[in-house]
Amino acid sequence: MRLKTYVIKRCARLVTLLSLNYSGALLRRRTPSAGSGRESVSSSLSLFLSDSVKQWREEGRIAVWLHVPILQSRLIATAAAQGFTFHHAESDSSTLTLWLGEGPSRLPGYATHQIGVAGAVLDESTGKVLVVQDRNRTVNAWKFPGGLSNPGEDIGDTAVREVFEETGIKSEFKSILSVRQQHRHPGAFGKSDMYIICRLEPSSFTISFCQQECLRCEWMDLDELARTKHATPITSNVAKLLCYGYREGFDKIDITMKEFPAVYAGLFYKLYHRELPESYRNITG
Repeated sequence: MRLKTYVIKRCARLVTLLSLNYSGALLRRRTPSAGSGRESVSSSLSLFLSDSVKQWREEGRIAVWLHVPILQSRLIATAAAQGFTFHHAESDSSTLTLWLGEGPSRLPGYATHQIGVAGAVLDESTGKVLVVQDRNRTVNAWKFPGGLSNPGEDIGDTAVREVFEETGIKSEFKSILSVRQQHRHPGAFGKSDMYIICRLEPSSFTISFCQQECLRCEWMDLDELARTKHATPITSNVAKLLCYGYREGFDKIDITMKEFPAVYAGLFYKLYHRELPESYRNITG
């Protein structure tokens, strides 16, 4: 939603006020001078917020975002008394919001999902696939090595990194094979979890697995993995999918990636989809 925006530079020495495209005001807390007392800072912020909220309502603003550095956390209580609520927190700050529009807040949520990525590393020359058993699990089932994606990390890069960290095997991203979606995940603080399994091609073959994370690691025959009862359900299903692609052609199962420039200057995005036949790639208006 792109509505009118503008910038108010400074106010009461306490805040820098910036504009947002959501017709909202962003308050970024400034560090008070050394001589500023805690009570005076809190009371000044309280007065400023009270007056400003009235002004923003008259201007048609619909939301306020308050960014508070961790060392100024005592001011959160002051903002809460003015109706602000938590939106999210990071390692060195928290962000609060105040909805000024009609009805319930329509502000976007934050951190509703975590992304896990695993790599199905298939050696096409032998028909064997790399599998591990996690340490410290009640059931030691075979699975593909993987873990959580780091902020800003591409899906394929996560798969390659996690496989190497857990098994010592170097590999190259080829495609996405499957996506699992699970809500209220106990391992994600009750949030939703996306678990993506990628097809990787190995460039090394000697296993040197991480004994802190893995109990066992081996190259297993793909047919055996598809049939064994000692594998997680998602591993069994993806193993069968791999068998199909291995025998009939990976073009039948691969979700491949292409990179395109984003509408935002200097940024790019990655688009994942089934490979288009040649006759459809150059269709124009």
